[in-house]
Amino acid sequence: MSSDGKLMDMLTDYAASHQHPFNVIVHAIGIPTIMLGVLIPLTWASVEISGITINLAHIAMLGFFTFYMTLDRQFAIAFLVFAMLIAALAGFIGVKPMATSGTIAALAFFGGYAAQFIGHAVEKSMPVLVKHPVQANLAAPFFMIVEMFKIIGLRDELFDEVQAKIAVGRHEEHGPV
Repeated sequence: MSSDGKLMDMLTDYAASHQHPFNVIVHAIGIPTIMLGVLIPLTWASVEISGITINLAHIAMLGFFTFYMTLDRQFAIAFLVFAMLIAALAGFIGVKPMATSGTIAALAFFGGYAAQFIGHAVEKSMPVLVKHPVQANLAAPFFMIVEMFKIIGLRDELFDEVQAKIAVGRHEEHGPV
């Protein structure tokens, strides 16, 4: 893989502020939780086509998948499987009474974001969300999948290259020690 590509640049930028294991774990839990909080209300708008219910949560996840396919096919496919599971859970919750589903959505959304800020406090890094909220929300689910690949030991050469780029960047930033 070329270190000049859009994927490598995105991974390096993201990974540089997600080095602490606690922060990585918090993100692995918090990002799907935020996704659930967003997807529950999106399930409230649906249409049935030939006996299949399609809702805005499905459409949103397919949109993310399409964007992620421009970055990396393996990560995008893994995302799609995971996203459709989250969308299914959101659909299960979304049919509950509004007071129940709305409360769960709000708790998941705000709780997930609170966890992200705690993770970044431990990391001592500024969340991308603060500087680039749209970019952060588009990229975070993708990076959660990338982190899962890393945790289970897949595509190690990619992660070695990312860590090497981070080390070079820190060396250039701080100068020789």
